[in-house]
Amino acid sequence: VQLQASGGGLVRTGGSLRLSCVASGNILRIDDMGWYYQAPGKQREWVASITDGSRTDYANSVKGRFTISRGVDKNTWYLQMNSLKPEDTAVYYCHAKGLLYSVHDSLVASGEDFWGQGTQVTVSS
Repeated sequence: VQLQASGGGLVRTGGSLRLSCVASGNILRIDDMGWYYQAPGKQREWVASITDGSRTDYANSVKGRFTISRGVDKNTWYLQMNSLKPEDTAVYYCHAKGLLYSVHDSLVASGEDFWGQGTQVTVSS
């Protein structure tokens, strides 16, 4: 199982970006998908999450500005980021937990945390 994040870039304050994450592998189900960010010199922090049942939740700092969603292919999820602020500048990581996948004809129900490689978001003032 691998997660691949993309969509970061440089935008001005008030601008928008859309991050994408694709989970590859023989994945049958993902219970929880989300995004975290890590600013320079700080710990990684949770941003938003969406469940297999499409329930969403957001950090207070991004409520009303960011939207997490899943693709038609349910192994893909997105983070639409609007009204970006300089304090949103960070490396953004996609995250998945509660995977059911197959390996060599065996089913694996995993509680492991899976992470994407990170994508840089820079918001200039």
